[in-house]
Amino acid sequence: MKIIISKSKAPDAVRAIRRCGYGQVVDRRAGTVSYARRMSAVGLYPRFHVYIDNLSENWSFNLHLDQKAAIYEGVTAHSGEYDGEVVEREGERITQIINGATT
Repeated sequence: MKIIISKSKAPDAVRAIRRCGYGQVVDRRAGTVSYARRMSAVGLYPRFHVYIDNLSENWSFNLHLDQKAAIYEGVTAHSGEYDGEVVEREGERITQIINGATT
């Protein structure tokens, strides 16, 4: 699910997603930075996972739900959900927090 937020509402995307309860995830093998929020206090999964893209005037928050980690060593595929009711509710929550927050 892609959430498009105007930079006028969120000049700093990292600060905005952290305000939503997300922490930084660094994938050293791929050289990427993303953000995740656990759904429970026990274990790393399931978790919401967000990548942020810069679209000149807007930010794109690419949200999905990781159900579990990759099963096979060396494989980056996981059991992810990119739409559905749970992902849509989290997308709405993020949108409301960022659009309602002042910077």
